[in-house]
Amino acid sequence: MMTPQDQWLLQKEKVLAWLRVGFALVALALVQYNPTRVIHFPLLSYASLGSFLAYSLVVLYLARRETTHSKKTGIATTCLDVIWVSLVVFSTGGTATPFFVYYFFPIITACSRYGIKGGVSVAIAEIAIYGFIRYNYDWEGWLGIDRFIVRSIYLVVLAYIFGFLSEFEKKQNQKLLALSKTAGQAATFDERRRITRELHDGLLQTLATHLLRLEGCRKHLLESPNQLEKELRLIEHDTRSSMKLIREFLAGKESQSFPPGMLLEYLRGDLKFLRDGLGMQVTLETEPQELDIPESLEHDLYYVLREGLMNIMRHSQASQVAITIKQTDTDLHCLLKDDGVGFAKNESGNGSGMGLASMKERVEKLRGELALESSPGKGTEIDFVLPLNADPRDGETARV
Repeated sequence: MMTPQDQWLLQKEKVLAWLRVGFALVALALVQYNPTRVIHFPLLSYASLGSFLAYSLVVLYLARRETTHSKKTGIATTCLDVIWVSLVVFSTGGTATPFFVYYFFPIITACSRYGIKGGVSVAIAEIAIYGFIRYNYDWEGWLGIDRFIVRSIYLVVLAYIFGFLSEFEKKQNQKLLALSKTAGQAATFDERRRITRELHDGLLQTLATHLLRLEGCRKHLLESPNQLEKELRLIEHDTRSSMKLIREFLAGKESQSFPPGMLLEYLRGDLKFLRDGLGMQVTLETEPQELDIPESLEHDLYYVLREGLMNIMRHSQASQVAITIKQTDTDLHCLLKDDGVGFAKNESGNGSGMGLASMKERVEKLRGELALESSPGKGTEIDFVLPLNADPRDGETARV
């Protein structure tokens, strides 16, 4: 598969091929209109012009077949361009030819392919050939040395200008390709983070809950068979739900964690498990009692709080957990508190996986702020504020 740069080079070769055909047709038309241009070498003139057109059509065919962008082919066509143009110039009047400007075309093609050095090299070769034609044949109306020098300067200056423009274009294309590659890598990394977050927030948290419930089942195995059956049914139900989420995820479908307006019900369900399954004292306070949270915030808010609860279940060894949610006209103020073993802040990343980092990332995505207070033996408080007008897509755009 060709790179964007190769595609651009191939496109330029096609344009140059069409220009070459155009120059050949114009030359033939001009000679037909004014036959006196070929009075010196009529047979050689028509042969050179006709063969130049045939050669141009062959190169155009190869360009359309995408076989002219190799280095060897480029060098060959540049040399042939110089030879054929020199032959046309010689056979149609030498220094008095109207086709001197055709020397510009090989310079343009060389500059396009090889930059300043290539263009100037071709210009010097053309000057040498043109000087040989000029000073080895006696042409009517032949040019003086001053005009020969001026024309030579034209060719060199033209080669330098086109070569400079071609090199500048190549550098800009390289920068654009580098930027495009960087943007592609950033998009890939961002997508990888999104997938990781979706797996962590949904499937991995559910599996962690299953493990905790299985540990609870082991406790109920002999003590309470009825409670054991209930827990097993819940695990079965959650496992089926997880399988459905996995299928939707692999199919690229957007999965909806819960119906709009059910945030508090799901939080109560999680707290109920902490209370009944792990024996914790739990509280959930809201102000006002019935919250009116925008749909765009519910999903992320739930996963932030659920991640905090999962960290408490796995690491805190707490006996009490409290969630407080206060809603004002402009923002949501949430507090998650436990009386567990706590930790030193400089150790918050150790042993907790993605937990706190995932919570902080979601809060920042919603343009909120998260504060953490914890110390060994004194529990943990996670306090964050979210603006009510936050849109998760704003955070995604900002990161890109």
